[in-house]
Amino acid sequence: MSSAAPIAPDVAPEGPVRLADRAARRAWPARVLAALRRHRVDLAVAVLFVGLAGWLTHGFWPDPAGRTLALNPADQALYEWFLAVDARALFGDFSLLTDRLNAPDGVNLMANTTVIALGIAFAPVTLALGAPVTFALLAALNLAGTAVAWYLLYTRVLRARRVAAGLGAGLCGFGPGMVSQTNSHLHMTAQWLVPVIVWLVVRLLRAADPERMGPTDPADPEGSVVVLGPDRRRLVSSALGLTAAVTVQVFIGEEVLFLAAVALLVMALTCLAVDRDLARRALPGFAGGLAIAAGLALLVLAYPLWFQFAGPQGVADGVFNPYHFSADLRSWWTLSPLSLAGDDDAARLTTGPAEYNSFLGWPLLLVTAACAIWLGRRRVVAVACAVAALVMGLLSLGPAVVLDGTRTRLPGPYALLHGLPVVDGALPMRFALAVLPLGATLLVLAVDRALAATGRARRLVPAAVGMALLPLVPTPLPTADRPPLPEFITGGHWRECVAPGGVLVPVPLPTPREPWPMRWAAAADAAFGMPEGFFIGPYGRDGTAAFGTYPRPTSALLADVARRGDRPVIGDDQRRQAERDADFWGASCVALADGTPHKDSLRITLEQLYGPSSRIADAWIWRV
Repeated sequence: MSSAAPIAPDVAPEGPVRLADRAARRAWPARVLAALRRHRVDLAVAVLFVGLAGWLTHGFWPDPAGRTLALNPADQALYEWFLAVDARALFGDFSLLTDRLNAPDGVNLMANTTVIALGIAFAPVTLALGAPVTFALLAALNLAGTAVAWYLLYTRVLRARRVAAGLGAGLCGFGPGMVSQTNSHLHMTAQWLVPVIVWLVVRLLRAADPERMGPTDPADPEGSVVVLGPDRRRLVSSALGLTAAVTVQVFIGEEVLFLAAVALLVMALTCLAVDRDLARRALPGFAGGLAIAAGLALLVLAYPLWFQFAGPQGVADGVFNPYHFSADLRSWWTLSPLSLAGDDDAARLTTGPAEYNSFLGWPLLLVTAACAIWLGRRRVVAVACAVAALVMGLLSLGPAVVLDGTRTRLPGPYALLHGLPVVDGALPMRFALAVLPLGATLLVLAVDRALAATGRARRLVPAAVGMALLPLVPTPLPTADRPPLPEFITGGHWRECVAPGGVLVPVPLPTPREPWPMRWAAAADAAFGMPEGFFIGPYGRDGTAAFGTYPRPTSALLADVARRGDRPVIGDDQRRQAERDADFWGASCVALADGTPHKDSLRITLEQLYGPSSRIADAWIWRV
C-alpha cells in the first residue's frame, strides 16, 4: 500500500535567501548597538560640543522670536530676512535676484552673505517655526558642527588620540574668533565643510603619491617600499568630492572658502618645499587633480559667480575699507572680552564685538610657538601649519600695521594684495580666523606626540596646552529682549492691503542703520517686498559696492520725522513727490504700526501726504 501523500502547506517554506533577509533584519539593532559602543567616546565628544554650543546660545531659547544678540542685533535682523527669502525655494519662488527688498531694483543674493545653502536646507524649520528659530539653531549648530568636523579630521586623518583631537577641535569650533563671529555672522561660523575640504586635499595628495601605500615587507627586516604608482581612481573621486564641497561652500560663505584656500595654498607650497622627494613624486598628479577640481567647480559656478560680479545689482569690489578692518597687533596677545579671562578694555582694539578674531592671548601664542619648535621638522604638516599660521597672521594686520589703536607707517604684507579682484571682498582682520585651526593642529600634533612618549613631556605638554586654553573658555553670548512684531504682521492682516508678492512700505523704511522693519518681512516668510533696506548693492561712487540704496525724498522725510518727532510743513510739492515715490516703489500700501517712535507725528505727516488712513489690527494703513 502506498504511503499517504504529504499535505501541502498553505505557505511555501522559506528559502535560504528569505531566511538570510529575516536574520539580517533581526541583527541590525545589534549592529547599531555595537557601532554605538565602538564609537561611544566619539559620540560623547560630539554631545559635549553640542551641549557647549547650546549653553553659549542659551539666551535665545526661552523665546527665539523675542530675543536678539545684544552685541549685533542689526545683522541678526538681516540674516533672519536672508533665511526667510532662502526658504521660499520650497515654493519655487526663488531667484538670485530677489524682488523682496529694495523694490523695484531688487537685491543680488550672490553679492550678499545670504547663506543660501543653509537657508534652503533649513527651509522646513523656517516655514514651520520662523526665521528666528532657524537663526538660533544655526548659531549653535555652526559652532558644534565645526568642532565635530575638525575632531573627525584629527582622529581619522591625523590618527591623533582622542584627548589631543578634542582639545584641538574645541579650539577650532569655540575659539575667540568663532564665538565673536557668532554675533550674527552665520556665513563666517559655518565652517564645518572646511575640514572636509582639507581631507579631500590630503586624500588627493596621497592618491597622487606613487609610494602612497609605502608597505613594509614583514619578511624583510630592513623594510622595503612597494611603488604602486598614482591611484587614478582616488585622484578622480577626490577631485569630484572637492568640486562638490567647494560648490556648496560658495553658497554658504565665500569668505571662509577664500581663507581656507589661501591657507591650504601656503601649506601645500611649504610641504612641497620642505619635502622635495614628495614634490618630485606627487606634484604632477596632485596638480592635475586640483586642475580637474578647479575646472569642474568653475564650470558649475560660472553663472552664479558671473551673476555676483557682473549680473544685475552685482558688485565687483568689497564694501569694507581694509585700512579700517585690520587686526591691531596688540590684539594678538590680548584676551577676548567674550572669554573666561577676557579683558573688557580689549574692545577698543577691534571694530566691533563680532570681530575678536585675533584675540588669542599671550599664553596660547607662547605655547603654540613652543609646540611648533618642539615638533621641529619631524612632521612636515607641523612645519606647513606653522608657516601658514604666520602668513595668515601677518596678512590680518592689513595694508598698514596698527599698534594699540595707532596706525604706524610700517606696511603690512596685505599691501601686496590690496586692490586685487576678489581679495577686496575679504576683511584683512578675518585672515586671523584661519590661525585658529592651524594653531589647533600644532597643539594636536604636540599633545599626541607627548602622550605617546615617556618622561616629563607626557605630562608637561598636555598640561601646558590645557593651561593656555583655559583663559579662552568662552562665556555665553549676551542677549536681550526685542520689541514684539505688530499683530498686523503676525496675524496675517497685511494681506488685506497688499497681495502676496506686492510691495508694502513700512514707516519708517528699513535702512542699514535701522533695519528693523525687515523683521516684518521675515515673519511673513518674505511673502511681500519692501523698498530700500539693509543689503550690499552697486550704489557707491561709480557703481561701487555700498550698504543700501539712495533714499527717496519721501523716505528721507519720514526718516527725519521718525528721528526727531518734528511735524514738517507739507505742501503740494511734497504730496506730488510722495505719489511719484509710491509709484516708483510699486507700492500697494503704506503701514504705520503702533509702538513706532513718534507715531503721532508720523501719522499726521502721512495723512497730509496720502490722505485719510484706515485701521487694520494694530496698524494704520494708506492704500496708495
